[in-house]
Amino acid sequence: MPEYCVTGGTGFIAAYLVKALLEKGHLVRTTVRDPVDVGKVGFLWELNGAKERLKMFRADLIEEGSFNEAIQGVDGVFHTASPVLVPHDDNVQATLIDPCIKGTLNVLTSCSKARVKRVVLTSSCSSIRYRYDAEQVSPLNESHWSDPEYCKNYNLWYAYAKTTAEKEAWRVAKESGMDLVVVNPSFVVGPLLAPQPTSTLLMILAITKGARGEYPNTTVGFVHIDDVVSAHILAMEESKASGRLICSSSVAHWSQIIEMLRAKYPSYSYESECSSQKGDNNPHSMDTNKIAQLGFPPFKTLEKMFDDCITSFQEKGFL
Repeated sequence: MPEYCVTGGTGFIAAYLVKALLEKGHLVRTTVRDPVDVGKVGFLWELNGAKERLKMFRADLIEEGSFNEAIQGVDGVFHTASPVLVPHDDNVQATLIDPCIKGTLNVLTSCSKARVKRVVLTSSCSSIRYRYDAEQVSPLNESHWSDPEYCKNYNLWYAYAKTTAEKEAWRVAKESGMDLVVVNPSFVVGPLLAPQPTSTLLMILAITKGARGEYPNTTVGFVHIDDVVSAHILAMEESKASGRLICSSSVAHWSQIIEMLRAKYPSYSYESECSSQKGDNNPHSMDTNKIAQLGFPPFKTLEKMFDDCITSFQEKGFL
């Protein structure tokens, strides 16, 4: 059985990936900032097979060489660790842009040193869909890139960081001859695995409870966490997988999501005001033919991913 390393094990995608790999019988290593913080990492030790086949390592995205030990000797690395923007954060450079870009370089440098057979990087549809002509060139496919100037113009710093980090990853891979495959998921939705909701789920929770004051003026693709995990494993294990892989189900505006949820769960006090933010609501569509040609099944629906999410909030007492 191959042994894999998943960076940032407490993240939404990473934790589910660790769970799926353990269920498949793999040896799994994961990196976290603090392996002894039981409140943060305890749930990973409770996963089936974790006691026998999971190893946890301390690593920090902005610390050069801190991934060396975790990556040395593994067959493949899933680099999923990446910060997501905290609302109203003034120091975007230090909390988001640097960890995203430098972190990717640090992890890929460790992979290159260790001669890892294949690296799967979690990028985002954010590195594809932010461009002045998004609607004209839709459906957007793997050949399209976000325009950094567009991102800067509209303060879309997460998209700026993800685009720059992915471009850097491709540069490093080319220079070192690394076998890199990139998964580009859209907005990830699904049930909770960690004890507390992480950033994307916190946003859904706040919108459902009407706790933010407004909902985002965003038109975005959504995707079920199960599909994202399956896409990562396909990217690692399917020899024909190469380049970038868009991983996205339906595209919708947040107003449509709220309408869908209100019809099914009328008792919550959803946000009613739309944010005045510009630049993030361009109508577009995503082309998922490439991943389908690798045998990937049809993506789960918006209804399914949000039902799973809301049900898990209810079960865990958040709603």
